[in-house]
Amino acid sequence: MLKSPQLEQFKGRVSDSGEGRWTIAAAIDEGVPAHVLTSALFERFSSRGEADFGNKVMSAMRYEFGGHDEQEATK
Repeated sequence: MLKSPQLEQFKGRVSDSGEGRWTIAAAIDEGVPAHVLTSALFERFSSRGEADFGNKVMSAMRYEFGGHDEQEATK
């Protein structure tokens, strides 16, 4: 952080090595909740743009079931 306070050299894409997926699959097999690990893995997917379709589905469902229009992002 001291070398690059604005983090210019990073794109924000977080990869995964597979251990999290394996651990979550094992937790499911054993019936053990792994909320933090699962959330962390899904955030990695989201950082790579792999959540875009899911977000569109959620937006469509909110519109259909609640009449919620999408709002423009504000800063």
